[in-house]
Amino acid sequence: MKRLTLLRHAKSSWDEPDTDDFDRPLNDRGWKAARRMGEELKHRNVTFDVAVASTAARVRETLDGLSESYGDFKFPVHFDQRLYLASSNELLEIIRALPTNAESALLVGHNPGLERLAAMLTVDDDDLRDKVEEGLPTAALVEIDLPVSQWIEVGPGAGKIVELILPRELD
Repeated sequence: MKRLTLLRHAKSSWDEPDTDDFDRPLNDRGWKAARRMGEELKHRNVTFDVAVASTAARVRETLDGLSESYGDFKFPVHFDQRLYLASSNELLEIIRALPTNAESALLVGHNPGLERLAAMLTVDDDDLRDKVEEGLPTAALVEIDLPVSQWIEVGPGAGKIVELILPRELD
């Protein structure tokens, strides 16, 4: 059994309209949400074997905020340019290339790719899939159990959403 966790970056700033989308930083609300998600993951004793993250500024800052309250990551974080604005099919290829020995992986990126990936990978599961399909808000986290022994085996309908954590529900 593999566990895939998807984390959408936290809320970014639009204060400087001339800033390239790739370089947009988090706003205050985004920093707060990233730190709050880190607290929640720590409280739940959630751990990962590996993380793959977009190279966009708002994703890097989301991870910084997460680690401020989670603590130092005990797992490697690989930044991959391909995650920036990736489609669900592109994200699936990245997942299939994860290290075989990693049982739990964190993927940090962007919508609409992440929410489409969650819908693609899962079957109906206590309405959590429907909630994700309605839209994955910033800093939201989706945990998916995948009954496979190797990441290369992951495909459409392979998994089940077991957890959906929304920052607004944590306050």
